[in-house]
Amino acid sequence: MAVSADPLVLDFIEWIARAPRSHAEVVATWRTSCPRLTVWEDAADLGYVTRQAIAGVGILIIVTDAGARLLRDNGRVVR
Repeated sequence: MAVSADPLVLDFIEWIARAPRSHAEVVATWRTSCPRLTVWEDAADLGYVTRQAIAGVGILIIVTDAGARLLRDNGRVVR
């Protein structure tokens, strides 16, 4: 049974799935002043993305197995 998600959360996870992103890039790209638009926080809280420290690179945001499964279940392409 497919679990549906907010389309913006799916867009966010799909964007991260294309290539791991730096924490700074994620924050700059998905920043909002609207307290009701919490795409980045929702995806992290639900376990669809996570932070990973890479020596010499910094903190990257990557899609978890649960996030990849959510994308597939909702007809999104996982690369």
